[in-house]
Amino acid sequence: MELRRFLPLAAGVAAVLATAVPATASTAPIQLTMPAPTGPDAIGTVSLHLVQAGRPDPWVPGQTRELMVSLWYPARHADRYPTVPYMTPGAWSSFEHNRGIPADSVVVPQTAGHDGAPVDRHPGGLPVILYSPPSTGDRAVNTALVQELASRGYLVATVDHTYSDDEVEFPDGRVAQRVLPNDQTLQQLTDEVAERDKDTRFLLDELTAIDHGANPDAERHPLPQGLCGALDLNRVGMFGHSLGGATTFATMLDDPRIKAGVDMDGTLFGPVVTAGLNRPAMLLAHQDKTRDTDPSWGPFWNASTGWKRDFQLQGSRHLSYSDAEVIFPQTASVMGLTPVQLAAIIGTIDPARAIKVQSSYVDAFFELHLRHHDEHLLDGPSPRFPEMLFQP
Repeated sequence: MELRRFLPLAAGVAAVLATAVPATASTAPIQLTMPAPTGPDAIGTVSLHLVQAGRPDPWVPGQTRELMVSLWYPARHADRYPTVPYMTPGAWSSFEHNRGIPADSVVVPQTAGHDGAPVDRHPGGLPVILYSPPSTGDRAVNTALVQELASRGYLVATVDHTYSDDEVEFPDGRVAQRVLPNDQTLQQLTDEVAERDKDTRFLLDELTAIDHGANPDAERHPLPQGLCGALDLNRVGMFGHSLGGATTFATMLDDPRIKAGVDMDGTLFGPVVTAGLNRPAMLLAHQDKTRDTDPSWGPFWNASTGWKRDFQLQGSRHLSYSDAEVIFPQTASVMGLTPVQLAAIIGTIDPARAIKVQSSYVDAFFELHLRHHDEHLLDGPSPRFPEMLFQP
């Protein structure tokens, strides 16, 4: 495989940002906002610090593997609990710096998640969805989609892959930065996905322990009331963006507990490329990505024997499948991004429409395969979403 054909577009985005001319400081920072979820449920959230005893960190010698995780879930009495910011202060400072947002020019957005609110225990339990972020991202960068799923009755667990992600802040204030190079060989990328796979299976083990009454948080912070026994771990799905999408399918191959998965614009690595999957899998691509242009997607598609779908979002770029569609339009003025530069990062599709389309398709996928409710959106081309091309 020729790496330049499928590596994430981080280098291209960095090139665009390097040509931007940040604006001079304004009189007041811009308050960033997140789109409100549209489902019927209020949302609770809680962060967990997980330590995997006996597993050395693969990238930092002498350390035990530790992760940060957020749970997002339907909540009761949510208005009695404060909402949480998009990121913790140390992580947000790193996020701003890594993306070229001038310091103190914007204010971190608030989410719809209420910190530690009691779980709304739905009849039959809450289906569980795991989320893996892109390489050089972090667990917050698909919050718009995560909140939407939680508002529709799922428990969504988002995981930071420490030292693969750009920034991971732990409860003691440490901010772990990415240590891996951005330009990697095929073997290095395969190894990175394999370690992320281990992270995700460990998270699923810990969710099982939580459902049985354990509290694996390293600081022993209280878990939300009603969380024990609230999960339906027979209905587990997973999705991810970029290398998180690769992690999704790699983990599905290794762990049959994950019943269905979505890869949002991620090239695949490792055995799953030629082995395929025998469970439901959906590919979501940006406008220039197809099974012909990505050398991993064609073999995976041909080898997969389970339910499968492939869609391509017109007017999109790689980062359209993330909160970049939310954040960059709001920060463009302080970053000095022209409309042409902004379109090079997030495409020409309207940002609100991009979030609406991707959330509709991901929700329809999990409704079908975890709840067995068929909206028929995924049967073929849809007049509701003409910009989402069906790839037979």
